[in-house]
Amino acid sequence: MFNFGSKLLLLFLLAFPCGLISIGHVSADTDSAEDIADDQDAAVDEEEDDEEEVLVEEDQIQPMEGDEEDADEAADKLLASHPEADTTIIFTTGEEFHANEIVRFLVGFTNKGSQDFNVQSLEASFRYPQDYQFYIQNFTALPLNTMVQPQAQASFEYSFIPAQPMAGRPFGLVILLNYVDSEGSVFQTAIYNQTVTITEREEGLDGETMFMYIFLVGLVTLMLFGMYQVLESRTRKRIPVKIEKGTGGMNDVDISWIPQETLNVMNKASPKASPRKRTNRAAGTDQ
Repeated sequence: MFNFGSKLLLLFLLAFPCGLISIGHVSADTDSAEDIADDQDAAVDEEEDDEEEVLVEEDQIQPMEGDEEDADEAADKLLASHPEADTTIIFTTGEEFHANEIVRFLVGFTNKGSQDFNVQSLEASFRYPQDYQFYIQNFTALPLNTMVQPQAQASFEYSFIPAQPMAGRPFGLVILLNYVDSEGSVFQTAIYNQTVTITEREEGLDGETMFMYIFLVGLVTLMLFGMYQVLESRTRKRIPVKIEKGTGGMNDVDISWIPQETLNVMNKASPKASPRKRTNRAAGTDQ
């Protein structure tokens, strides 16, 4: 009985770990299968979401492209000129454009058609030569609101001042005339659309030139004064100094005009003796 119970216990101890291991494998397999199924479902959902986003983007892109086409068409309509309108331009200040100086021009508008044109505004601008969409200096538009009847003409004057920093550079000058016909259609004519060079006028005398001249005059004056001082010092060294000397003796003096009595008195008067002669005279008297 004891031996049988021990065998059953041994069999239980061997079978129980195996059962646990098999149950773990089964549960792991079921979990992995469930995970795979979940991953597949998530992938399917992501693909569906991506397809929906692509469709939405395509729907959004299509109207944007349509808007761009409409904008281009509108721009083309605005930039188009009427075939029955003729324009001319004359620069009254010349074809040279100087910086910081007024540029004036006259624009002529001729209505060659059978309907009225309402000339609305005239505008001008400097633009980048390589890209005319980039504005460098945009001038104020001149409102006109002038009605031009069929087979009639009208002229308009406009002026602007190029900026000083633009001197010495080429820019695209664009002059536009905006007008409307009797049906309300808007037209625009590019009267002038060319590249011009802004120059700087050479003035006769400006502040910088005046200062330069004053500086040069002062420098030359200083150099001349320095040369005069050097030459004067050298001439002073070369000129000998005259020293006045008295008469050497009575023989060189004409004393004929002096009375004889005065001469006798002068001869009798003894001259002052030096201290040495005095001592010698004193010694002789002692002897």
